[in-house]
Amino acid sequence: MREPVELRRQRIMAVVESRGAVKVSVLAAELDVSVVTVRRDVEELTRAGRLRRGHGLARPLREPAAAAVPAPRGGEPAGEGGAVALVVPERHSYLYETLHGARSVLEEAGIRIALHIAPQSAGAERPLVERALADGARGLLIAPRWRNARSEELDYGWLADVGVPTVLMERRPRPGSALHALDSVCSDHWYGTHLAVEHLVALGHRRIVLAARDDSPTARSVRAAFAGIAAGRPEVEDWTVVLSSPDAVPGPGPDESGPVPGAPSVSSAQAPGLDLAALLRERGATAAVLHGDVDALMLVQRLAESGVQVPRDCSVVAYDDVVAALGSTPLTAVAPPKAEIGRAAAELLLHRLSGAAGAAGPVRRTQLLPELKVRGSAQAITLATD
Repeated sequence: MREPVELRRQRIMAVVESRGAVKVSVLAAELDVSVVTVRRDVEELTRAGRLRRGHGLARPLREPAAAAVPAPRGGEPAGEGGAVALVVPERHSYLYETLHGARSVLEEAGIRIALHIAPQSAGAERPLVERALADGARGLLIAPRWRNARSEELDYGWLADVGVPTVLMERRPRPGSALHALDSVCSDHWYGTHLAVEHLVALGHRRIVLAARDDSPTARSVRAAFAGIAAGRPEVEDWTVVLSSPDAVPGPGPDESGPVPGAPSVSSAQAPGLDLAALLRERGATAAVLHGDVDALMLVQRLAESGVQVPRDCSVVAYDDVVAALGSTPLTAVAPPKAEIGRAAAELLLHRLSGAAGAAGPVRRTQLLPELKVRGSAQAITLATD
């Protein structure tokens, strides 16, 4: 005899409320009905306000108290059920420091971590997130690559609807976008750029070049900040923006971010032929801000090959401070609080998962301030005397 629909749905409710998130396929097996039937039941229960639906999951309206800080059971393989998924791009040392900061907080809390490395192909994060959710991940920390504005916009719809507490790391969605009201923790790159310009201006530099990347949200923030700050400082007599390396552009796909206000336009064609020494001579510039670190070290090497010594002939401030201190000339650098970003994001996610009073409170958009690490690659300008 077929089980009444309402009784079957009551059993679904009981399983989900006792365990937390449960795969639809698991429910179907336990109830001995088809996945289609359970999916239809979950949709109806969600529509009635009794459950939440995720990617292949049925979720309670409120996580069970026992699931607030899950710990692996003895002898059980560490799967993703009850884990927090961390998604970061491959080959991104900057964000790996953020990842390690988040990891320290989650491990201390006894939370299992499911790490997913997104390849460089467009849209790589979505299938990884969907797989993690299908495996029962109950929270998400993510730093999408977002090489250009279009790739960012394509993520807005699905990322806003993952169905589990989510915190963006080192990413700040566009105002008014579908992700505007999503928890995020990131560096204040305007302030970091301000530190670089302020340091050079204080040393007497009045003509400054920014050689920067253009293939990440951080790069675009630094470029926009530099343009605004340099244009607004009466001490700065001349400034310009160029691409820092051949691979510093967003790559395939449209980039709809538009030009940096007040800055000269740049194109990928400029990057391969960038001769920073020639540009400094052409502009009469005595200082440069270079983003990111690897590009900065390579450009300083090229300057030396062209007979331009740092800091004697050109003062340099790098942006990122991942490897800036390791060059033959250790570079003064703006250091975003990379590990602290990860820790703060993980702490915010734990708060959302705790079930404590106020855990479902207002969305938080946290910014942490970078620091300037002075290492001697910038010095006061020496004025010629008769």
